[in-house]
Amino acid sequence: MKKNFWKNKKVLLTGHTGFKGSWLTLILKSLGAEVVGYALDPISKPNFFDGAKLNKYLKKDYRENIKNLKKLKSAVNKFKPSIVFHLAAQSSVLVSYENPKDTIETNVIGTMNMLEAIKSCTSIKSAVIITTDKVYLNLEKKMKFKEDASLGGHDVYSGSKAACEILTQSYIKSFYSKKNHCKIATARSGNCIGGGDWTKDRIIKDCAESFLFNKNLVIRSPKASRPWQHVMEPLFGYLKLAEKLYFDNKGWYVGSWNFGPNNKNNLKVLEVAKYGKLLLKSKSKILKTKQVFYESEHLSLDSAKSRRFLKWKTLLTSKEALKLSFQWYKFYYDKTSKNKIVKFTFDQIEYYKRKFEAV
Repeated sequence: MKKNFWKNKKVLLTGHTGFKGSWLTLILKSLGAEVVGYALDPISKPNFFDGAKLNKYLKKDYRENIKNLKKLKSAVNKFKPSIVFHLAAQSSVLVSYENPKDTIETNVIGTMNMLEAIKSCTSIKSAVIITTDKVYLNLEKKMKFKEDASLGGHDVYSGSKAACEILTQSYIKSFYSKKNHCKIATARSGNCIGGGDWTKDRIIKDCAESFLFNKNLVIRSPKASRPWQHVMEPLFGYLKLAEKLYFDNKGWYVGSWNFGPNNKNNLKVLEVAKYGKLLLKSKSKILKTKQVFYESEHLSLDSAKSRRFLKWKTLLTSKEALKLSFQWYKFYYDKTSKNKIVKFTFDQIEYYKRKFEAV
């Protein structure tokens, strides 16, 4: 990234109270950006954002629903950001089975509202709409998905995010011509791990809480293989993409982008659990349960486009990413360290920034 590019840049971040949003808030702060957050209250207890009082790193902390277009437009036009990151979403596959209506309204209508708000504000030069690696039509053929692969979704969450991709591309073609004030891209990544994720049914959080307190761990998809990557990996990719869009007069960076690790970072869920147990020196047992709803067994992204045009690549192996994640939870649950968790997070960010800048 260009040196000092983010210093004093006005950034609107939706979904800032979530897992990825909390990390992006701190990363942007470390880069000197001026950030306004727009999201609902965190859904989990505990949660990283409110628990660590991360709102002190924001210029303003809106707690509003992305489904309310009038309030969203008002916030956007009042702040007049130059860059937007849209992360606000219902992000759980299992929750999408329990509440499909809210999942679709939040993800699809919420994205439409964000695109409408961007269209109404001429100060915005670049916007990154975050979706997921699950937007692809996965026929379990163990293939790596390129950006132009067919979209689809066996579950409501995946379907809603695939719809967001199609909707965004429609908006770009309909309203954001080469002469438009804003350049927009979508970013696809998945299975991000790291400290501070207390979303229900997240494997790293479940491992940490079980192993640190010597409770048995129950896993539902032991053979499922995933491209595990630390949350900082795609977030720095989003930052680099937003910067390229900011200076993009010809629309070269408009479109969809994958930010996933190579196949060497794929580990089965059972392997992740065993590694966590080893790192945390736990005597807990790992138990298996029957999977109720469909979840893909194999999922890998082809990120050649990001490597070629953004010079982006994953810098951490899967085990390095797991180690950083488990260390974070261990530090958090250490009663003598709990009040220092933000500094600990900033230290992990600086560690990654040094690796990123050295490439």
